[in-house]
Amino acid sequence: MNIEALDAGTARRWGVLVVEDDSRARAFFEASVQRSASLFWLGSAGTVQEALAWLARTTTIPDVLLVDLGMPDGSGLDVIRDAVARFPGCEPLVISVFGDEENVLSSIEAGAVGYIHKDAAPEDIAQTIVEMKAGASPISPMIARRVLAKYRSLQLAGTPVAAAPEAAAASAAPSLLSAREHEVLTLIARGFSYAEIARLKGLSVHTVQTHIKNLYGKLAVHSKSEAVFEATRLGLLSHPG
Repeated sequence: MNIEALDAGTARRWGVLVVEDDSRARAFFEASVQRSASLFWLGSAGTVQEALAWLARTTTIPDVLLVDLGMPDGSGLDVIRDAVARFPGCEPLVISVFGDEENVLSSIEAGAVGYIHKDAAPEDIAQTIVEMKAGASPISPMIARRVLAKYRSLQLAGTPVAAAPEAAAASAAPSLLSAREHEVLTLIARGFSYAEIARLKGLSVHTVQTHIKNLYGKLAVHSKSEAVFEATRLGLLSHPG
């Protein structure tokens, strides 16, 4: 384990703990984190037991848990649950080869803030982490589509059709979108411009654009009109009017 201390006079930096059994993946993640001025490397664990032991004895609270699910001695879900229980401010980000609804939903229920499929992992994982700490909920488009479709099918199976869109939005949005992303999505649907959304929410235009970019990725769309259409179709928004 390697823990880098923060100087009192420096800007806030986020500590990252990685739980990954593949040594090449660990090295890749470490290199990305070490290059970022906004992050610092807390260390890594190659098994569930090693990760749980680290969390039990650490004196440095991890801001971010970058975790794989398929570990040689168990599931990364146990690490997520323990980390969130011990450190409520810790935000877990799953990077896994598993893309099925069961694993994704279990991760979200355990406390994961984002879920990235290893086949779609970004080259600069540090930037994804920084964006997550700024309020984003990174999720691979292929996984977002599957999970949103799953929520939609469950909603349609158990809720009257008239209530489905708003109810689905209430259940799916908090899990798959950050609260801010859902607010921006709603304002986009109402026809507000980037500048108007920024003014209404007290954000910079750049921050609004970042939220919209994340929405596009999660919904696998390329324009505001497509985003509104897809979000409405999936039940994240009620039909306009």
